[in-house]
Amino acid sequence: MPSGPSSAARTPFVLLVVVLLGGGLISLLLLNSALNQGSFQLNELKDRTTELTDEEQALQRDVDDYAAPDALERRARELGMIPGGSPAFLGPEGKVLGEPSEAVAPKPTPAPSRKPTPSEKPTPPAATGTPKPGTTTGAGTTAPAQTAPARAPAPPPTPTNSGR
Repeated sequence: MPSGPSSAARTPFVLLVVVLLGGGLISLLLLNSALNQGSFQLNELKDRTTELTDEEQALQRDVDDYAAPDALERRARELGMIPGGSPAFLGPEGKVLGEPSEAVAPKPTPAPSRKPTPSEKPTPPAATGTPKPGTTTGAGTTAPAQTAPARAPAPPPTPTNSGR
């Protein structure tokens, strides 16, 4: 039997199988690359989501801190606002319920007076006939300036608890 016709019939089949295997390998390589690229994008998006969630929580904490009753009251007082008086309400029939009153500014609390410590000597009150420091006397001279006793610095304010 001649070997020529049988080998010629095999060549297109072998070539077809090689092309199919090569195409399959190339398509697998492209598919794997696309999946890896998608995985990298997914990781970047997860990291960005985590960052944005942390930022949202920080902003929500700030909003909660500003919305706390003590913070609202402090900011309102800084703006010069005062608490309102008693309100009056209108009933369904148009009847006024309650007795309205005017808002009155509370009197400022006086600063507590500091008692001198035993090491400090209280200064005697000045006589009515002595001139104030820095003023001229009848002779044209100025009275010497008196120095006040040294005081210890005031203690730092006590921190308040905002209820959290």
